[in-house]
Amino acid sequence: MTRLQFDDLRQHSDILRMAGGRSITVRFVEPGDAEALQGYFRALSARSRYNRFLGAMSELPRVELEHFIHAGEHDRFSVMALMTIDGFETIVGEARYGLEPDSASFEFGLSVDDRWHGQGIGSALLRNLECRAAAFGAVRLFGDTLRSNDVMMGLARKSGFGFTRNPDDWKLVRFEKHIALAPQEIPCASWRLAAQGLALSGMAAA
Repeated sequence: MTRLQFDDLRQHSDILRMAGGRSITVRFVEPGDAEALQGYFRALSARSRYNRFLGAMSELPRVELEHFIHAGEHDRFSVMALMTIDGFETIVGEARYGLEPDSASFEFGLSVDDRWHGQGIGSALLRNLECRAAAFGAVRLFGDTLRSNDVMMGLARKSGFGFTRNPDDWKLVRFEKHIALAPQEIPCASWRLAAQGLALSGMAAA
């Protein structure tokens, strides 16, 4: 499984076009985003927070927030989906993902602001995560959600994921999707270029 180095995380921002002419920017979370990210989680409905974290909480615990804002720590990354609303850059979604090099797997979880459900943000964010997974050389994406989380299960089904039982917790269902994309086949331009650059550097080193 390939490994990408992120000396400048800002160069890995993506602009995703939405239906109706809107766009969202997906970028890595940085330490300066802590307050805004915590505000985003607090503003989610209790049900959405419960679904996202598989249990009740009103906000991210401080230790967990620290993990979210330090991208790349222990091969874990967090991204925010941002939209300009009334002149202000606003978080409308987020995702956190981790890499498992030994199995070439990419585990993720995500959420979307309740007010923006049904607008295609979850689908766009999930497609972007697939590009990131392919750029890292992953061949499998997966996540776990509560069996009662119809929204996430519907999004996963719509995006071509299959379902299986979680091996450790009967209350959860696992959704997974296998991908096999060469660097030049990755649909997101920034991640296609990142993967192609890594492939070229590997060839030069060889």
